[in-house]
Amino acid sequence: MNTLAETGSTRTTCPYCGVGCGVLATPRPDGTVGIAGDPEHPANFGRLCSKGSALAETLVPDRRLLHPEIAGERASWDAALGHVAARFAETIARKGPDSVAFYVSGQILTEDYYVANKLMKGFIGSANIDTNSRLCMASSVAGHARAFGADTVPNTYEDLEKADLLVLVGSNLAWCHPVLFQRIMSARAARPSLRLVVIDPRRTVTAAESDLHLPLRADGDTALFLGLLAHLEEAGAMDRAFIEAHTEGFAAALDAARPYLDLARLAAETGCEAETLRRFFTLFAETERTVTVYSQGVNQSAGGTDKVNAILNCHLATGRIGREGAGPFSVTGQPNAMGGREVGGLANQLAAHMQIGQSAHEDIVRRFWNAPALPAKPGLKAVDLFRAVHEGRVEALWIMGTNPVDSLPEADMVREALARCPFVVVSDVVRDTDTVPYAHVLLPASAWGEKSGTVTNSERRISRQRAFLPAPGEARPDWWQLAEVGRRMGYSEAFRYDGPAAIFREHAALSAFENGGTRDFDLAGLQGLDEAAYEALAPVQWPVATDGTSRPRFFADGRFFTANGKARFLTVAPAAAPETCERRPFVLNTGRIRDQWHTMTRTGRSARLSAHLAEPFCEIHPEDARRLGVAEAELVRVETDHGAAILRALVTDRVPSGTLFAPMHWTGQFSGAARINTLIPGRTDPVSGQPASKAAPAALSKFEAAWYGFAVSTAEPHAAASAYWALARAVGGWRLELAGTDAVTDPEAFAQRVLALPPEAELLHYADRAGHHRFACFQGTRFLGALWLSPEPVAVSRAYAVSCLDGAPMESATRFRLLAGRPGSDRPDPGALVCSCFGVGVNDIKRAIREKGCTSVAAIGRDLKAGTNCGSCRTELQGLIDAERVLELR
Repeated sequence: MNTLAETGSTRTTCPYCGVGCGVLATPRPDGTVGIAGDPEHPANFGRLCSKGSALAETLVPDRRLLHPEIAGERASWDAALGHVAARFAETIARKGPDSVAFYVSGQILTEDYYVANKLMKGFIGSANIDTNSRLCMASSVAGHARAFGADTVPNTYEDLEKADLLVLVGSNLAWCHPVLFQRIMSARAARPSLRLVVIDPRRTVTAAESDLHLPLRADGDTALFLGLLAHLEEAGAMDRAFIEAHTEGFAAALDAARPYLDLARLAAETGCEAETLRRFFTLFAETERTVTVYSQGVNQSAGGTDKVNAILNCHLATGRIGREGAGPFSVTGQPNAMGGREVGGLANQLAAHMQIGQSAHEDIVRRFWNAPALPAKPGLKAVDLFRAVHEGRVEALWIMGTNPVDSLPEADMVREALARCPFVVVSDVVRDTDTVPYAHVLLPASAWGEKSGTVTNSERRISRQRAFLPAPGEARPDWWQLAEVGRRMGYSEAFRYDGPAAIFREHAALSAFENGGTRDFDLAGLQGLDEAAYEALAPVQWPVATDGTSRPRFFADGRFFTANGKARFLTVAPAAAPETCERRPFVLNTGRIRDQWHTMTRTGRSARLSAHLAEPFCEIHPEDARRLGVAEAELVRVETDHGAAILRALVTDRVPSGTLFAPMHWTGQFSGAARINTLIPGRTDPVSGQPASKAAPAALSKFEAAWYGFAVSTAEPHAAASAYWALARAVGGWRLELAGTDAVTDPEAFAQRVLALPPEAELLHYADRAGHHRFACFQGTRFLGALWLSPEPVAVSRAYAVSCLDGAPMESATRFRLLAGRPGSDRPDPGALVCSCFGVGVNDIKRAIREKGCTSVAAIGRDLKAGTNCGSCRTELQGLIDAERVLELR
């Protein structure tokens, strides 16, 4: 184990986003784990974001899946694996190999991915293995392959710090990749000439830090970069020598772009003012060292692949690619989406960046694996895969480390598909997901901290995840489960792995097999790692030559991986705009928030992470809210042709009028009606198959609640059949938001049900003529829980109410203060959480500004520590400082 002798810390890698931060994990005698950033890891140099900092809080044993189950009954591993192998084999014999499928995850390790891909494509003989990474970066993969001949990320994180101009497109980097954003902010502080342009429909916290914000209309990216390409020609910024020597297709691509030189037309298509467009074009044309970073706002579109190629066209045209401080950069959302791409985890790929349909590639993989039956055609991509399950064309499905009932578009159709499917296997860490109830077989998987392997981050850097905890119960690694099923299906020799190091050696050897520099992905220098060398493997960027040296950048030499060695310009056109109408007048955008991750199966276990934004919400512009009669903190119903959700209204000018934003994290485990992907249509990019998750035509109306409620409880409370509810962890217990359409006729009985009170509990009850009810429950001096009911949104301090769960004895004076929902002067209300890393609330910050003269982010950091760890709250801190200055001027 790569353990630091002086501290007992294990070097591992964070399991969240594609930044791939190094983590030092230190098990303690009391069973807890210390978490810190690894100062030697080249991705983060010791920094961690709020999620990474809270990893120890997610290492909890409750609700773990501990034993295999068949039909809801505990089974032995031998029985469960034998049953899986037999059902898959029987289905294949009856209906053919394309009647079965795997759906895997960017959360699993490269070694897991490799075995899954080998089993499905090399031995079952179908390409029906896809991954939730399809929802994240498939359009970037397709765009890279079209332009470069391979899915190659040209640049490195260091280039973000070396650039003179950074263009962030569809990327709220400050919240979604906070450590990268803080690297950029540190670079700009050291070199103020670095310029930052943000292209995003919303005025995000990232946009607030920019020198120029382009509030682009949904799916306006392709038109914007067509306009940029035309302007680059007019400005004389093209690298003609590079274009002539190293590319093809330029003339046709430029002809398609020329109509967008008309700024009036472009302003109409993009929603950006002509002067803002001119400023951006001029900055780009005049700045040689330019990096364009793009993420889900580009990828998650019905025209995502064309958006990617529109960006790549501009970098190819200027020769700004693969050079220090210059190039296009796709940042991935998951910790091992890149590793999945390397092993062929997508349905249209073979292993080691080789392609289905290229006979030379197929021949290499077939001979290396001694594979009996490689697929002749690509498999079903994620959305089409679940449609095939729904239609009965796929009858056996193995889901691994992902939660498609919540994460895929048309999520209710996905749920119905699983209910119809004759045989579903789910390998997971926890049993409380919305997908688990549809499993015929449940397989307990090892979690982060228990399993060992590799992951690859957005800059092609391979890092080790290492075990530092024993796996509970009978949990086993995913690769082991897959290999055991492969052996039981008759492929024993191909799946005789004794551990992840053996799998990694085979993975590296395949990448080097008959390569000789003809393919981008090459780990020749790692194929001979023994167990000790694998255990000690330090973070390394591929490709890795036989002598162990790696290469940080691609393409500056003009050599690409197409048949003729030249990059391709693509002729692209804007995708059709979202079809809003009188019935669906809004465009619904979905995405992430700062402190949550995917469907909250990990982050939802952390009280600290749940405190920042504790319930599902919908951002709506003030003009739209006024027109619809929606006030701040009321509930709204958002509806599309596919589903509806009830969300808390967040009235803000961060979103343009006519648009809505809702986070995608909440599931049926944490909310009653906020599975946002039930609203998203299964519209996909025609090339990549990636769903369009950010531009759904929608309607919004006020949810007419008869009452609102808020509860805190030491035990998990119950929603009591409320029309709206949202549950979150809190330090010492839980918090619950409620609302209903039918009057509560017996408030005391309702409180008993919600708080699940023991018979001997003492219940205090206050009521007034306006219909407000306040309950507090005690067992001796121990506080058990409280419930507030009101005809309007409940006006109590959530932070104060939650703080009362700390277990301190509560005497009579404090009890009545609790009923009021407000602390006394001896216990200042911290207010809504701003800094998750140090638990600092908005009122704490305002007091520091007003009473202590903290008039800079640095001063607040010195006084309260807020903003001094991951930095993702620094923009909010500056906003509070600016707001106080405005008040002083009035």
